[in-house]
Amino acid sequence: MKYLIPAAITLIAATAVASCAGVAFTVANLPAHFGKFERRAGIAYGNLPRQSLDVYVPHGAHDKPIIVFWYGGGWEDGEKSNYRFVGAALAESGYVAVLPDYRLYPAVRFPAFVDDAAAALAWVAAHARDIGGDPHRIYVAGHSAGAHQAAMLAYDPARIARAGLAPDTIRGFIGLSGPYVLNPNDATLNDIFRAPYSRGDWQPFELARAGAPPALLLQGEADTVVDAGHTRKFAERLSVLGVPVTARLYPGRGHRDTVAAFAAASPNKLPVLAEISVFVEATASR
Repeated sequence: MKYLIPAAITLIAATAVASCAGVAFTVANLPAHFGKFERRAGIAYGNLPRQSLDVYVPHGAHDKPIIVFWYGGGWEDGEKSNYRFVGAALAESGYVAVLPDYRLYPAVRFPAFVDDAAAALAWVAAHARDIGGDPHRIYVAGHSAGAHQAAMLAYDPARIARAGLAPDTIRGFIGLSGPYVLNPNDATLNDIFRAPYSRGDWQPFELARAGAPPALLLQGEADTVVDAGHTRKFAERLSVLGVPVTARLYPGRGHRDTVAAFAAASPNKLPVLAEISVFVEATASR
């Protein structure tokens, strides 16, 4: 299954990091087994098999910013162990990284996977100091469908409240190549996102409001999986609402380039980690 996106702001289907699958994941993850961090794997945040998370803690971490990162996969595929390179890169950069798994279609439909994301965030907020993090500097992040997951938490205050979290739990949102203006237009997506819910329930674009967390939006202009119009339109919406937003569209770069930037051996990497560092520093005392 794959995305094919016309110039209009539409989304057909997803594999998120299809080109990074199999052997590429193995290569990307090899250096991630070593570093100045501790990996704590398979921590349960719920009672179901896919409700667990991995934590990457820099050695000696105390009151570090926390970045919770959700991988993509079109809400159908993915597992946190494949994205070990993301957790390692964030930890080596001085952040406590948390990578949750979540339930997938066809076992569940919207909003079950977003509910999982909220439950994982609640676990992080409750255990922030235990994992060397600062409970007042929690950032939500993700790539592709994972960026949608994170944005649904950052820009849906009712969902945060239902998870028992304070309105200011999230310090900022970091979105990589995300579908923020999701309009389901194939059979699978129409089954995942269906009545009784509507786009007002699943579009971060519709849910955003004044006073929401600041955003960093990164995407390749040549993305053929999620149209770059998602980033443009969402950035415009946040700006109109007075929400601080930084958007970067990289000419000639594709869908996987934003997440491949975390891999140590990736050639011609985008400056994703540098952008994150600037964003976190700028918002740390908000």
